[in-house]
Amino acid sequence: MPVIDWFCLKAQPKREHIAAERLRQISGVEVFLPRVRFQRKTARGPVWFTEALFPGYVFARFDFKNQFRQVNHATAIRGIVHFGDQFPVVPEEALAELRTAVGAELVHTIADPLAAGEEVEVASGAFRGLKAVVSRVMPARDRVLVLLEFLGRQTGVEVAASEVVREGEPRRRQFSR
Repeated sequence: MPVIDWFCLKAQPKREHIAAERLRQISGVEVFLPRVRFQRKTARGPVWFTEALFPGYVFARFDFKNQFRQVNHATAIRGIVHFGDQFPVVPEEALAELRTAVGAELVHTIADPLAAGEEVEVASGAFRGLKAVVSRVMPARDRVLVLLEFLGRQTGVEVAASEVVREGEPRRRQFSR
């Protein structure tokens, strides 16, 4: 009975998706490549980018003894991560946790920035749980000015953009770039 474990593979820079696709073509190899999708401002305006969550790495599950050469020499793979002659196994639990965080589609979209007029809820700090409306976005400081109902009147409060969530949006962990 072959022993099938998860390993971390070093991929060529910016070619993780190609490496993953080539590995999927090898019979008996399971591949996991978590990616993030985010928007960045460019000279052309805002553009969506999709990149590997772990740049330069891909996870693969295979029979090390029988498929080592095939996997190690696949297109866009630079080798299996090792320390001397030790090839560490990635625990199944760690990858299960990553799968849960990223989602079923394996591409986690980092939400677009907040805009003035959006309804939000303060997720942490002294005003946690209070509903508010974004009055002004301050991207350079990564903060927002929100108007909230406090002690019977509307009050403007400046909070970190990471401390508010859109109304109805589930509170899930956001991956940093």
